[in-house]
Amino acid sequence: MTATMTTDASGLAHPDVFIRRHIGPSDEAVQSMLATLGFESLEALTDAAIPDDIRLAGDLDLPPALSEAALIDQLTAIAGENEVWRSYLGLGYHDCITPPVILRNIMENPGWYTQYTPYQAEIAQGRLEALLNFQTMVTDLTGMEISNGSLLDEATAVAEAMHMCIAVNRSVKDARLFVSEDLHPQSRAVLVTRADAMDIELVFGDHRTFSFDKPVCGAIVQYPATDGTLHDYTEFAAKAREANALLVVSADLLALTLLTPPGEFGADIVVGSAQRFGVPLGYGGPHAGYMATREEYQRRMPGRIVGLTRTTDGGTALRLALQTREQHIRREKATSNICTAQVLLAIMSGMYACYHGSAGLKAIAARVHRLACILRTGLEKLGLATGDAPIFDTVRVTVGGERAPHILAAAAGKQINLRVLDAEEGIFCVNLDERTGANDVNDLFEVFAAGTFCDLTAEALNAEVDSDYADGLARTSEYLTHPVFNSHHSETEMLRYLTRLQSKDLSLTTSMIPLGSCTMKLNATAEMIPVTLAGFGRLHPFAPLEQGLGYARLFKELEAWLQEITGFHAVSLQPNAGSQGEYAGMLVIRAYHAAQNQGHRNVCLIPQSAHGTNPASAVMAGMKVIVVKTDKHGNVDLDDLEAKAVKHSDHLAAIMVTYPSTHGVFEWHIRRLCEIVHQHGGQVYLDGANLNAQLGLCRPGDYGADVCHLNLHKTFCIPHGGGGPGMGPIGVAEHLAPHLPGHPLVPVSGTEGIGPVAAAPWGSASILPISYAYIAMMGAQGLKRSAQIAILSANYMAKRLQSTYPVLYKAQNGLVAHEFILDTRDLKKRAGVTIEDVAKRLMDYGYHAPTISFPVIDTMMIEPTESESKRELDRLCDAIILIEAEIAKIEDGSWPQDDNPLRNAPHTAQEIAVDDWTHPYSRETAVYPAAWTREHKFWPPVKRADNVFGDRNLICSCPPIDAYED
Repeated sequence: MTATMTTDASGLAHPDVFIRRHIGPSDEAVQSMLATLGFESLEALTDAAIPDDIRLAGDLDLPPALSEAALIDQLTAIAGENEVWRSYLGLGYHDCITPPVILRNIMENPGWYTQYTPYQAEIAQGRLEALLNFQTMVTDLTGMEISNGSLLDEATAVAEAMHMCIAVNRSVKDARLFVSEDLHPQSRAVLVTRADAMDIELVFGDHRTFSFDKPVCGAIVQYPATDGTLHDYTEFAAKAREANALLVVSADLLALTLLTPPGEFGADIVVGSAQRFGVPLGYGGPHAGYMATREEYQRRMPGRIVGLTRTTDGGTALRLALQTREQHIRREKATSNICTAQVLLAIMSGMYACYHGSAGLKAIAARVHRLACILRTGLEKLGLATGDAPIFDTVRVTVGGERAPHILAAAAGKQINLRVLDAEEGIFCVNLDERTGANDVNDLFEVFAAGTFCDLTAEALNAEVDSDYADGLARTSEYLTHPVFNSHHSETEMLRYLTRLQSKDLSLTTSMIPLGSCTMKLNATAEMIPVTLAGFGRLHPFAPLEQGLGYARLFKELEAWLQEITGFHAVSLQPNAGSQGEYAGMLVIRAYHAAQNQGHRNVCLIPQSAHGTNPASAVMAGMKVIVVKTDKHGNVDLDDLEAKAVKHSDHLAAIMVTYPSTHGVFEWHIRRLCEIVHQHGGQVYLDGANLNAQLGLCRPGDYGADVCHLNLHKTFCIPHGGGGPGMGPIGVAEHLAPHLPGHPLVPVSGTEGIGPVAAAPWGSASILPISYAYIAMMGAQGLKRSAQIAILSANYMAKRLQSTYPVLYKAQNGLVAHEFILDTRDLKKRAGVTIEDVAKRLMDYGYHAPTISFPVIDTMMIEPTESESKRELDRLCDAIILIEAEIAKIEDGSWPQDDNPLRNAPHTAQEIAVDDWTHPYSRETAVYPAAWTREHKFWPPVKRADNVFGDRNLICSCPPIDAYED
């Protein structure tokens, strides 16, 4: 029995505990690693690595750790406390059917969900192709020219479109936009949150009566409207164009299979959600938002874009295009702080379109629409007013204020949720979806009959309903004509297609992914199983709270555990990405200052080493960024900090600081840093990207932080999904708690709370069981040990590699935290080798590269995490050492600088299967550079991608099939 197993004196408890499954190194390996570092115990290493004045004196107060079996039983029971009613609430959320082949082979498949963002394109061709499918689907359906690879949700996509209008339309002096009152209420609320922070004027009204007398940057409308009405926006689009205003349309993708796409009636930007394309409701998320626009605006579009390029051998490859747009490059000049997208969910939605094809999607849409028309006809026969405007899937019906309570009672009797648009007037909206059938419509007839006799049936009314659209609304253009949407309609073909794509990608199922600042730890199967339980997956985010008692319990317990782990007073689970957590935290600070009559405080201090999302988030929260220097050891320069805090004392709002630092060390003066900022009236925002090194060892709330976002997709085991989903809840001190985010449709905070930062009240609620499971199975001792092993593994690797490459930054004790930076800046001078060459050569050894050129150009940042065994750590060390030996051969002239294994990496199977091998090194050196590559070889599917060519020749949707033949 190893020390990572808890023992039970009675001998009655099951001996298998989760801690030993999550933590990679055995006890024997731990002792060996400690001996390499010269420490006798983990406690001794921890004492040396972390400043004494911030160490947690006791243990975390958490429940005893559960076994995997007990955890699954507990979460199954919690899911059972939720009541899944038939929800006809709409508001951009629709029950749907996830094809089982997609559910099992993408959503539940670690080969897909443990991948990282595809920055290393050559080993990410599978998910890049899947994202290209998504982009093509969106551009086809919207009638636009280019789409991104997903955004966080519909409401934030609308908000991003607002910023884009202002960035593009600089001819309009004032930041002012028209917003239709028919926009979904959660989208309107997120817009208000964003606009308020950046002094943007929003003019709400009816697009039919709005005049463009006063200039606006843009106009935002919903299609179909939130009450289901279908407006023909052709005339409004012409007026907007004449007034030099960009038209933003928030559109339903399924409706666009039948309706004239926005691109054809004059839209400039189209946004929305792809949720109803096979992604579960999940009490609000995660779902893939989308954005499409005109090619002329492509460099202003937020989010990631997949594009086609050529490879060094003349072939083709996919890669992330136009990366200089991204926040980590543009920092405070960025117009968006988006870092994470919703890749896994975008892939599911794209594959839903591939599986059904254009004919299948149109049939699904036509059925939903016909059922809505049948419902409308029946309600009219009941004497109820439904108007005469065209509709897609939603019927607006007026019953009168006196009758409304009886209808709600009848609906509750059948476990049906209806949206009340106006309680006083008795106006309902009934939204139908893919799961709705004739029997459901019959039940709705009985509900609206409200106790009176009703013999209406959908089957009987079907013959008398005309569901065709009039000219102008009906779509006439083709869509999804590419072969990828017309080749995988049988499960056999789809299964093989998904498997082929998966085989092109390196994930955690292949080897460790040592990306610094990314924490690519184990996403345990036991943590993932509860996500797809119906009790978690099929609940509408705006269902009455009493139907979500299981979720309420999970939220309450998870919030309490996160409060205990971080030392904060309160937690908001709403931010659905780390970037959104940053943004929410800064808005909370802003609201606090305003409540203290200190609203003029708008200066945010940010160290030079900060992640690019920090300055971008600060600017979006209305802050002015002042950069603080770092010293030669990579620490925040306290003298410069204090000087700038004094200089800006009257206006200092906050500092944004990462701990341990982005340079991979526990800075010894973190408590003093907090004191300086507080002395000058500021608040301390701590970026929780590196919280994994603090679990059970120190708590941000104890050493001076006022707010901290928590990357649940790093520290707390939500998988990265190839670039999303993620979650970024924030913990706050007591004085900030009243200002946590609220929501217009569900009470989640006090009256002083800021507006919502996400579409759903609890963000991506359905993946919160993952983090709940991790904490529940690890317990206090397990979390502490995970942090200690993370620190041990990083220091062990740094020690092994420091004779090969210097470790750039260490704390004053000579140790690193949970990650470290290797100084490889002299490679080009020595041998003409770039850090990109090293990254690509690591692929031949079966590894994803560490983080390169961040936070220091031409360096590698490595984060091993606690989940990797010593054997795996040693293999990666060996790979780096062997590559250095290869560089030495270039340096001494054995291999030329323009023809060597690094410059030509990665090497593909196709490349070595040629008769004429002309390189000065052998085929074996090319593809089997280490012994372990013979045991299991990951073959990069393409040669190195040409990024510059791809940006200059941008192709961001599926090219015609002959392009591949050429």
